[in-house]
Amino acid sequence: MLLAFVINCALVATVVVIHHEALNGLFRLGQKITLHRNLALLMGVFGALIAHVIEMWLFALGYYFMVRSSHFETLGGNFDGSLIDCAYFSFTTYTSLGFGDIEPYGHLRFTAGLEALTGLVMITWTASFMFLKMQKYWVNRENHNSQ
Repeated sequence: MLLAFVINCALVATVVVIHHEALNGLFRLGQKITLHRNLALLMGVFGALIAHVIEMWLFALGYYFMVRSSHFETLGGNFDGSLIDCAYFSFTTYTSLGFGDIEPYGHLRFTAGLEALTGLVMITWTASFMFLKMQKYWVNRENHNSQ
């Protein structure tokens, strides 16, 4: 139980740091280079998507380690033990899509719940970042049109 707690804390903390650094990097990059607003928004969207994919793969590696360890239970259902199945489970859990064809057992249920909560927070964080980025362009556009 303690090992599961430590792994889960490490996964969530690493994901939050990755996301913070990705959004912070996108913000700084947006301040340093001048792009047409559509390109800047696309850069923000693709940058955030890349961060989300990295975060989902991090959880997938966590699942892969845990299902291979004798200290945890496994994922069941349509699961063959492969890294790609761990990634598929991670992607559906992070996004809260949850098809239900793979299900966690034992301590992995807690990991899956934490991943769903973490994914919700990271996706919401990205949405607010993109809203603020778009709002900046809307304000600039209104100021330009009123002159």
